[in-house]
Amino acid sequence: MNEATADTGDTGDDPTPEPLELTLVRDHTVYSCVIGSRAFGLATEASDTDRRGVYLAPTPLFWRFEKPPTHVEGPRDEEFSWELERFCELALRANPNILEVLHSPLVEDLTPVGEELLSLRGAFLSRRAHTTFSRYAVSQRGKLLGDLRNHGAPRWKHAMHLLRLLLSCRDLLRTGRLVIDATPYRDRLLAVRRGELTWEEVDAWMTLLTEESEAALATTPLPEAPDLPRVEEFLHRARRASATG
Repeated sequence: MNEATADTGDTGDDPTPEPLELTLVRDHTVYSCVIGSRAFGLATEASDTDRRGVYLAPTPLFWRFEKPPTHVEGPRDEEFSWELERFCELALRANPNILEVLHSPLVEDLTPVGEELLSLRGAFLSRRAHTTFSRYAVSQRGKLLGDLRNHGAPRWKHAMHLLRLLLSCRDLLRTGRLVIDATPYRDRLLAVRRGELTWEEVDAWMTLLTEESEAALATTPLPEAPDLPRVEEFLHRARRASATG
């Protein structure tokens, strides 16, 4: 052992490699945005900044027995990311949260692959959205009713966001476009959040939006199913480019 090594206590070990999850989000994100109240036009001074992203795991990582993660939480607070294939899979199923990520007006990071992903927004939209949005709404409404029975009042913030979701669903079915900005309804929605409307008023609004969505389904311009071949071709090209890049 030489004097320098003895003085510093250097053992010659390599530094600990950083977690793969951190590397994927930091170095391979193709799209990231802000979602939640800030993207919906419903932010207040107390609102968090919710970030969502999509990363493209390098293709060679799939050639191992241990595959890369399909999603990563963090590294920042209120941050969550999906691997591109998993994100596309959920979007094709018309997952409401995923579709909202695709349509956020607050984009933070965007690569050429991310730009192509956003250009495919319409390919993910179909009449399946009526089923997925409606099922989610029924589930959330049930929770609000449970709060009402057990605590005498619903969670008004959750009621506000359910109404916003129902508005998005109705307008999507009517127009074929998903718009998540609820600014035109901001005042009334924030009044719901503050508990200034009665539950009867809020419940009646939810019922009306549900009925309007049902009516819109009959004449919606949305296709029966999403454009799977178009999305699949995009994913294959992204994988091939990552394998040779």
